[in-house]
Amino acid sequence: MNEKQEDRVQWVYSSRNNSELSERYDIWAKDYDEDLSEVFGWIAPRIASDYLAKYVSPDSNVLDAGAGTGLVGLALAEHGFQNLTAMDLSAGMLREARNKNVYQSFDQMTLGEELDYETNNFDAVITVGVMTLGHAGPESFNELIRITKPQGYVVFTIRTDVYLENGFKEKQDDMESNGLWEIVEISDEFHPLPAGEPEVLHQVWVYRVLS
Repeated sequence: MNEKQEDRVQWVYSSRNNSELSERYDIWAKDYDEDLSEVFGWIAPRIASDYLAKYVSPDSNVLDAGAGTGLVGLALAEHGFQNLTAMDLSAGMLREARNKNVYQSFDQMTLGEELDYETNNFDAVITVGVMTLGHAGPESFNELIRITKPQGYVVFTIRTDVYLENGFKEKQDDMESNGLWEIVEISDEFHPLPAGEPEVLHQVWVYRVLS
């Protein structure tokens, strides 16, 4: 990773609000795949998609929440998924995702805000690299559960330190205690950015929605 690419990532993550974050992702969109996949070695989309494919059939209606340029969609397409919706706050990122030719529809919305989807709309939701500082917070889970059908699945990645220190653990446990979802599987810790940030650890969480 060169200094320019590292500065670009830090610039995006230092956004002060969702409007600024969207604008910066618009600018980053054309270089995103090269920076994340080729330079950082971003493997989280493939790993999370493998977990979704363990529990969800390929003909399911799946939302990729925070789809970015569509790397998760590409990984799901390799498992045979075709009924995919890409949702992201950045129009520029969604344009890049459209070029992947794996999604059926594209929606510009912001994870963490009220989503313009019907209740019980999706068989499963996957979100990778979005539940983190400066992006979607623990409150995002409320809408993800609402738009997922009962007995459907919510699959996401979180940095282990963010999970423990920034309210995610408490929120996830509270929602489970209240019978909204149940844990199905938690992955071992893994390095999602082995070439760029080898000290960072993530886990994949798989929940089944109960109501």
